[in-house]
Amino acid sequence: MSAPRKRRVVLLGSTGSIGTSTLKVARELPEQIEIIALAACGNIEKLADQARETGVRHVALYDASKESALRALLPKNVMLHIGAAGLTEIATLVEADIVLIAIVGTAGLFPALAAIEAGKDLAIASKEILVMAGEVITTAAHRRGVRLLPVDSEHNAIYQCLDGHRGGEKEISRLILTASGGPFRTLPADQLANVTPVQALKHPTWEMGPKISIDSATLFNKGLEMIEARWLFGVGMERIDVIVHPQSIVHSMVEFADGSVLAQLSRTDMCFPIQYALTWPQRVKGGLRPLDFTALAKLEFEAPRDEDFPALGLARRAGMTGGTLPAVYNAANEIAVDAFRAGAIPFPGIWQCVAAAMDQHEVRPSCTLESVVAADRWARENAAAFCATCE
Repeated sequence: MSAPRKRRVVLLGSTGSIGTSTLKVARELPEQIEIIALAACGNIEKLADQARETGVRHVALYDASKESALRALLPKNVMLHIGAAGLTEIATLVEADIVLIAIVGTAGLFPALAAIEAGKDLAIASKEILVMAGEVITTAAHRRGVRLLPVDSEHNAIYQCLDGHRGGEKEISRLILTASGGPFRTLPADQLANVTPVQALKHPTWEMGPKISIDSATLFNKGLEMIEARWLFGVGMERIDVIVHPQSIVHSMVEFADGSVLAQLSRTDMCFPIQYALTWPQRVKGGLRPLDFTALAKLEFEAPRDEDFPALGLARRAGMTGGTLPAVYNAANEIAVDAFRAGAIPFPGIWQCVAAAMDQHEVRPSCTLESVVAADRWARENAAAFCATCE
């Protein structure tokens, strides 16, 4: 087997949990991965440290108000790119092979499209890109002949299970996404209204940022993943299921038409899916420790509590309806999570806010970026008004 070619990576969202894990993987595999550009929102001290460590020549900062402060921390040979335009500039660098998008929320959508148009493969860690604009993104990727490589552990697991599978989607019976169940998996329904943001941020198995941690607590992260899977793998929402697996060892499964199931297992470390995405189609030995099966006491599976946590049902409705409704689902959730963290709404108010926005939205086709952006804007305004009435 020939040695894997070094991949030149642009990393958007370098200071978050996915970004720091990506840099760890690159550190372990200097012959396979070269980070050539970094971007972050506003953590300038950490961004400057990363720029010095990696030796990149390009850095992007989303928060323009911190431009001068960052400039003073960077080596003089680093080119600084500012704002939303800056993200697009580094996502389209001629020398880049792949752009890893780990920006939480919708800020990664425009650089993702720009990278596709520039012929770059995408490694996607931001669920919102495909949830909001799955039709736009997948159509553009197909037209330009670029690959969409999932970084989320669940979609990466499915991608691995399907890698080399030649039968097409007709041989797939179900995609089964696993969920840890979050910190309130066993909490009685009548106590959910008393949940605090501090409690919601304490994920039982994964180290994640605040938005994703709260999405895990509500199961909105699984709802977003269901919609994302529909676009990544071309399988209808009726064939995408979620099962709770508290140990987070089985990262997801594919059930085939003959009833057999393939599952992907590894330790709970995001470096596994990141390394697979950035070195695909090769598998290379890095610094990751394999599972010790003798140390696994048990693997448990249980059905999600759909009535107590309505996020999955709302996601299925959004995905099956299609059009602009998934963008509304995503945007309203973002606003509701911020409101919950600020103490403006109770924990169940998150899914109540999303349901209200979906009920009031007039669904449009999502074949253009303009329609998606308009739906996103409408949903944010609608959700903000809902949250204001809860104060």
